[in-house]
Amino acid sequence: MKNILAPSILSCDYMNMQRDFTECKENGVKWLHVDIMDGHFVPNLSFGYSLVKSMRPVTDLVLDVHLMIDTPIKYAENFCKAGADYLTIHVEADTPENIRKTLELIRSLGVKPGIVVKPKTPAEAIEEYLPMVDMVLVMTVEPGFGGQKFMADMMPKVKKLREMLDKVNPECHLEVDGGVDLVTVNECKANGANVFVAGSAYFGSSDKKAFTVEIEK
Repeated sequence: MKNILAPSILSCDYMNMQRDFTECKENGVKWLHVDIMDGHFVPNLSFGYSLVKSMRPVTDLVLDVHLMIDTPIKYAENFCKAGADYLTIHVEADTPENIRKTLELIRSLGVKPGIVVKPKTPAEAIEEYLPMVDMVLVMTVEPGFGGQKFMADMMPKVKKLREMLDKVNPECHLEVDGGVDLVTVNECKANGANVFVAGSAYFGSSDKKAFTVEIEK
């Protein structure tokens, strides 16, 4: 599958976000990763669906929206209608019944659903949802804060999920988020991931265009 860089806007310049989105496109970026945190599911707060709604008219990049929130079924429709292209939810955030209902709701609204696992959650926890989704996201840091160190011990989980997906949903993207840079991305690629969230590594790069090319090669 084609490799894709998804810069996390947690690391962009909040006072110049539209400028940063435009520069991302000029540098060859095709996706933006939008982290939504509620202060309950993770110990931090970030953006709401109003930001996604504001982003949609000013960028045609793919909006990869990652909900780190409790009971996402309550909020998924708002994010879909705000303009998300992909909407990923955590398996740990609700009951299995509601997770399934949320994924179905996202799909019914014309948005591509995804499922996310935190570092301590095994691959088997999302097995039943794999045929339903367009993306699986493996956290390679504990969710909630940017700039953390990459957890290489998540690579066996990534590899296992790629093997599981190849059997039931081979076109599904496999994304990694947390500590991805020009070194750690090679481990992710070697284990089957093809979408790479990079925040501080991308926005802190002195040559963002070269960074994008290297990640996506």
